Amino acid sequence: MPGKTALRLTKRSVEALFAEGRDSVFWDSNLPGFGVRVYRTGRRVYCVQTRGPAGPKRVTLGRHGEMTADAARRQAATVIDRIKRGEPPFPVAPEAEPTITDLAGRFLRAHVEVNCSANTRDSFGLIVRNHILPELGGLAVSAVERRHVVALHDSLSATPTQANRTLAVLSAMLRLAEAWDLVPPGHNPCRRVRRYRETPRERFLSRDEYRRLGRVLAEAEKDGSENSIAVAAIRLLLLTGCRKTEILSLQWDDVDRVAGELRLKESKAGARRVPLTPAIEAVLSGILSEDLGAGCDLAQLIAPQIGETSMCLHADRRAKDLPSNTSGRPMASKTYPRFRRARDNNSNAEVRNVEPEHRRAIRSS
Repeated sequence: MPGKTALRLTKRSVEALFAEGRDSVFWDSNLPGFGVRVYRTGRRVYCVQTRGPAGPKRVTLGRHGEMTADAARRQAATVIDRIKRGEPPFPVAPEAEPTITDLAGRFLRAHVEVNCSANTRDSFGLIVRNHILPELGGLAVSAVERRHVVALHDSLSATPTQANRTLAVLSAMLRLAEAWDLVPPGHNPCRRVRRYRETPRERFLSRDEYRRLGRVLAEAEKDGSENSIAVAAIRLLLLTGCRKTEILSLQWDDVDRVAGELRLKESKAGARRVPLTPAIEAVLSGILSEDLGAGCDLAQLIAPQIGETSMCLHADRRAKDLPSNTSGRPMASKTYPRFRRARDNNSNAEVRNVEPEHRRAIRSS
């Protein structure tokens, strides 16, 4: 061990030490490895130097005057023992436990952005920001208990569907917290919370309603009261059973006339194919006949028009007695088993299982 004169370091002896020409270290005679560095400026700093498994290590303890010699000696004994055992000289402060806010950021960034569609990303983001974070954001992930989840769920009892969706998102977050080792396995208090019963909001347009809607679309196209591309988009929704976003993002490259199908690369259920029926091909041919139709992607033509025009709302107003559905839930029935689904722009109502008779009514003028 390097050293000058060994002496017992006390308040008096330390204050009597001075550096001659350059900084000097004086070591304690009772505790090997404990010393004080004396600078030419007169400043004195307690230090430790000892050898551990990784080799020699020198650590500064503190300045004389801010800590006493006895306090420095006690701390030095602990530090020397930790170094010899291969541990850090000072205990490492435990990392702050992640909060629900931290978990939510990681959930949205690492899971939702990577695995979910644009609509789901928007929906989950709103649920997290508007409901979960205001109630639970400051809690540590491991501190979330069933009573917290129940209180959040109950606070949304006026909107049962929203309450259940919020519970589902929170449960997914806590499930991933387990996978990411943020909490012990089995720590998901959402599992035992009972969901609200959701009232189904499903209906179908009747054959007569389809005919009236077809006439309204034909009249709007004929008198120019609505953009013809928007009318075509509504017809594609009705004839293909596609979701609104699938039609809005449709590209000409997705139309395979040889195979007779629309090849949707991205949809809620993943890539899928839709039969290209003569009725659908007629609508697409009508779009091609537009001045810009042949030179633009379908998405460039359809999205701006359908995004700004509430065609179905105008259709309901003009038809007057056509039913409206603003619930955002699927319109379903067991009566017509042929086609799956089509959505209108204003209400997101879904129309499923359009039989050929109805498709003819929609095309008719």
